[in-house]
Amino acid sequence: MPVERELLKAVAAIDDLDELELLFQEIFTPGELADLSLRWKLLTDLHGGMTQRKIAEKYSISLCKITRGSKILKQENSMVLKILKRATNSAEKGDTIDTDK
Repeated sequence: MPVERELLKAVAAIDDLDELELLFQEIFTPGELADLSLRWKLLTDLHGGMTQRKIAEKYSISLCKITRGSKILKQENSMVLKILKRATNSAEKGDTIDTDK
C-alpha cells in the first residue's frame, strides 16, 4: 500500500524535531509509535553488527521480525541503509545525532 504523497509532503516540510514528534503523537497510537520505534532500534542494531539472536533477546521479539529488517538492509537501494550509513558517517565526523529521544 503506497503512502499518501500529501502525508509525505507534510512530514518532509517539518524541520523541527519537537513539531515532528508532536505530529507523530497526534496521528499514531502509542502502540503504533512503539512498533515504529522498535523497528528502527532493531534496524540500527543490525546495521551496527549485532546478531539477530542478540537483538531478539534484547527486545524480547521473534527472529521473524528481525529477519525482515535484515532483508531490508541487504537491498542495495534500501533507503533505511542509506540513512543509517549517513548517520554513521556523521557520527564518525563528530556530528551528534540524537537517536535516543
